[in-house]
Parts: sequence; structure tokens; C-alpha cells
Amino acid sequence: MSVQNEIHTKLRNVFNPDHLEVINESNQHNVPAGSESHFKVVLVSNSFEAKRQVARHQSIYAALADQLSGPVHALALHTYSPQEWAERQGVVPASPECLGGSKSEVGAAE
Repeated sequence: MSVQNEIHTKLRNVFNPDHLEVINESNQHNVPAGSESHFKVVLVSNSFEAKRQVARHQSIYAALADQLSGPVHALALHTYSPQEWAERQGVVPASPECLGGSKSEVGAAE
């Protein structure tokens, strides 16, 4: 099973989401082709009602502990209650461009 599918399955089982997207964004980073190391997760669940972002993220980190200690290098989390999701009309922020690690340092040194 791919890392992306593992993440999707675990989050679906733990959070019973109204909406779930697990997007492999590894191709936008300086990693080998076919990598599964950078992901964007959009998760809408009743379990997020009245929880702050930090608590929401911590619950996802706990569910994905195995993946985060292994193949996953970066995880962008967008977590919403069903009401928040409806208010956003399903719009999620775009991921920022990858600066390529040391590439960003070169510009700062000049």
C-alpha cells in the first residue's frame, strides 16, 4: 500500500470525516521522482468541533505517528469542522512554492 493510501485509510478510520483529501505534493519539492514524503491533508470532521488548531493537529500527528517517524517528511494540515468547511465553501489555501532548502539561503547571503 502506498504511503498516501496508508494516510488516507488511517485518517478515515480515526476521524470518520465528512471530507478528506490526501494530496502527494512531493513532486513540488527537491526529492527523487516517485517520492511520497510531502503531503497536504484536508480533513473535515465533527471531531474538530470546539477544538483549536493545535489540538486538531496533535490528534492527526498521533494517528499518523508511524508515517511521521518514517517516510513522511512534511505534512500540511487544513482541518475544519463541517460548519467551518461550509463557511469556506470548500476552498483550501494553496500550498506555497518550495524554496528548495539551501536555495533560499543563497538569496539571503547575497
